[in-house]
Amino acid sequence: ATTTPRRAAFERDGFLLLRGFASREECAGMKQRMQDLIAQWDPEKTLAPVFATDEKEQLKHQASSDYFLDSADRIHFFLEAGATGEDGKLKKDLPKASALNKVGHGLHVEDETFKAYSHSDKVTSLVSDLGWRDPVLPQSMYIFKQPKIGGEVTSHQDSSFLHTTPRPTCLGLWLSLDHATLENGCLWARPGSHLEPIRRLFVRNPEHFEKRDEKSPKMVFEGCGTDVKANEWEGKMPVGWEPPTSEGLYERGFKPVECEPGDLVVIHGQVDHLSLPNTSPKHRETYQLHLIEGPGEGVMWSPRNWLQYPDKKEFPSLRNGVEERKRKASEISS
Repeated sequence: ATTTPRRAAFERDGFLLLRGFASREECAGMKQRMQDLIAQWDPEKTLAPVFATDEKEQLKHQASSDYFLDSADRIHFFLEAGATGEDGKLKKDLPKASALNKVGHGLHVEDETFKAYSHSDKVTSLVSDLGWRDPVLPQSMYIFKQPKIGGEVTSHQDSSFLHTTPRPTCLGLWLSLDHATLENGCLWARPGSHLEPIRRLFVRNPEHFEKRDEKSPKMVFEGCGTDVKANEWEGKMPVGWEPPTSEGLYERGFKPVECEPGDLVVIHGQVDHLSLPNTSPKHRETYQLHLIEGPGEGVMWSPRNWLQYPDKKEFPSLRNGVEERKRKASEISS
């Protein structure tokens, strides 16, 4: 098959910016649907944990939370740091819509609005174009990056959290629902870093799950023994990241990826990326999908990953859409 320009750019850089991938109307519809879901959510009935990305806070919150682990195929709500009181629940004086860090991880499973986009022709066409043959969708997230308080997301590779064997196959689809700029915490990515090995894995702790040590954390980070420069800032922010100059990011090869509503950033599972805090008064909401190759391509989801669907339920498949596109292409060319 002929390599398309967008596939060539993706394979060169490890990420790809597609302008106008979704319409403004689609973006507005997803934002409105999220507001409807928040309106239906009663924070008094759920102990919604804080979601964090720096290593110490991540191990403190996600590594000890059943609510986090149980969110795999459900719609769960995760709060910003500082949004909870001593009882672990949302502070009384905070509007719930302004206190959320993210909603996940089964929007593509449980909600018709997000499911429709996730299984749309444009998504299956893109995924097929980039070379995925049996794509399945383990995870979706709605990220808020709240005005004034939205925290940074530290340097990471998505394949650390969504690992497959015998080869890594994670692909991220980062849809901007608002303007994402240097002012409100746009994505930064390091071109070519997808050619580097995975630096570490976020895995289920055998001390807890196999040896039944209830005092040990459910999740731990496990180093991969890779000798790469990026180990210096893995799970952290590189020295000199602070705006407005962010000189340390440029020096290490990171580039900002500014977006308009409807723009999509495609992210290879091994590409090094991060985002800065949103200290502006502007919203920067995104809907993010993560997919992998499925068992039809001899690829297996690691049983050590944090995300596991209950009762061995299969991940939603995009294979029918991919095969339909190939069939139509064959008819056109014949």
